[in-house]
Amino acid sequence: MLRWAIILLIVAVVAGILGFGGIAGVAADIARVLFWVFIVLFVLALIFGMLVVGAGLEASGAVSMIVAQVSPLMVGMAPWLVLLAIYSLTSFLTEVVTNNAVAVILTPIAIGLAQSLGVDPRPLVVAVMLAASASFATPIGYQTNTLVYGPGGYRFTDFLRIGV
Repeated sequence: MLRWAIILLIVAVVAGILGFGGIAGVAADIARVLFWVFIVLFVLALIFGMLVVGAGLEASGAVSMIVAQVSPLMVGMAPWLVLLAIYSLTSFLTEVVTNNAVAVILTPIAIGLAQSLGVDPRPLVVAVMLAASASFATPIGYQTNTLVYGPGGYRFTDFLRIGV
């Protein structure tokens, strides 16, 4: 009987120390951690999904078809205009789709286009890398933008105002 009284006293003291606020605080911390885990998993799934799309475009021959359609339009252009066109296209698409997806999709297109035009593909690949990395105008283009969009209380127009 005395043993049960001691056990109940210990339980009461522990419950008093933790309090209901302590338990609620722990539950809120767990919910916050689960929220961030969900966000990170969502972003990783988005990145890996786009890598699969890029590989599929290459394997299906879609990249070759796009290069075959675009290269006749750019045959007479100066190389710096081709570079500007690739950079502009990559920059625009990066704001609409995630940067990794755009880089995966446009890099083989830039290489194929350079080869068909007879120019060095390295500057075009660098243009794709830089344009895909400079996505600040929307919360969609870069993973960090996506991560801070909801929890930071930002609006879509906040990204447009600062990022452009």
